[in-house]
Amino acid sequence: MEWILMPAGLAVALVAGVFLGFSDFIMRGLAQAPASQGAAGMVGLNRTVYRSVFMVLLLGLVPVSGALGLLALWQLEGVARTLTLVGVGTYLIGVLAVTGMGNVPMNTRLDEMSGKPREIAGYWPHYAQRWTRLNHARTAGSALAAICWLSAAQLV
Repeated sequence: MEWILMPAGLAVALVAGVFLGFSDFIMRGLAQAPASQGAAGMVGLNRTVYRSVFMVLLLGLVPVSGALGLLALWQLEGVARTLTLVGVGTYLIGVLAVTGMGNVPMNTRLDEMSGKPREIAGYWPHYAQRWTRLNHARTAGSALAAICWLSAAQLV
C-alpha cells in the first residue's frame, strides 16, 4: 500500500500548494487590480488551467482516491485504514465537490461576462471574495488529504 499512498500523498500535496498560492497571493493580487483587469486575468488563468499538469493531478487523484478507498477496506486496518479513508473523503468532498459545485460554476459565469464591463464590475468583487473562500476550503482539504495519506504510508 505504501507504493500508492506515498505518491498520492505527494501529488495531493502539490495540488494543495497550487491552491495555497491562489489563496495566499494570486487572488489578492488580482482583487487589487481594476475589476476588468482582475477578471480578465482570472479568465485567462481559468482557460489555461485545463491544459496543465495541475489539472492532470487534480482529476487524476479522483480514480486514485477510489482505488485507495477500496485498497484500504481490503488490505488495511486500524489507524492506517482510518487515515486513508479520511484522506479519500476529504479529497472527494473538500476538493472535488467544492471545485465542481463552487469554483467551476463561478469561473464559467465570469467567462461568460467577458466583454461586458458593467456586469464584470458588479460581479468581480463578489466573485473574488467567494471564490477565494471556496479555495481556502480546497487548500485545507487537499492539505489534510496529503497529511492523511503520507501518515498512513508511514504506518503500513
